[in-house]
Amino acid sequence: MAGMVHLIVDQPRTLQVPGTVHVRNKQIDAGELLAMIRHYQAQGRTVLVNSRVDVALAAGAAGVHLPSDSIAPSRWRKLLPPGFLIGVSCHSREELERAQAEGADYAYLSPVFAPLSKPDDRPPLGMEGFKQLIAGLTLPVLALGGITWAHQQACEAAGAAGIAGISLSERMDETREVP
Repeated sequence: MAGMVHLIVDQPRTLQVPGTVHVRNKQIDAGELLAMIRHYQAQGRTVLVNSRVDVALAAGAAGVHLPSDSIAPSRWRKLLPPGFLIGVSCHSREELERAQAEGADYAYLSPVFAPLSKPDDRPPLGMEGFKQLIAGLTLPVLALGGITWAHQQACEAAGAAGIAGISLSERMDETREVP
């Protein structure tokens, strides 16, 4: 699974970069969310839906991405079709281990760096902290938080299954120096 890219988006747009689309917009209703999912499906994108299992199923999305305090992926599995992906947002080793034990398909671990799109009071993990937290896990973990295209190789070298982020959907020509 190395090399996964999840583009986190909150509005419909034409994307010029490769990757799975993770649709996340907590401010819109189910109908608007469904329309946004359909927009990305029409572009031939694999789509994951943030938190809304009902909308993900109705849209025929590839899966859902859940917060760490959500219902366990193992409970959702009993209700979901085979192959439906379940991801979990994590911020600690304990949350990563729980996501793995509960049957998540992948996890995001954040913040690796200071987020570019919103304030976050949690201290950034940095590459070494990220590497330590994922050591020994079999669960694919994507790096999130302040991630740009310039970080992709360093994140994967640290053991990340890939990268995820809002800024990734905006441009690929990122030249920022990797910390």
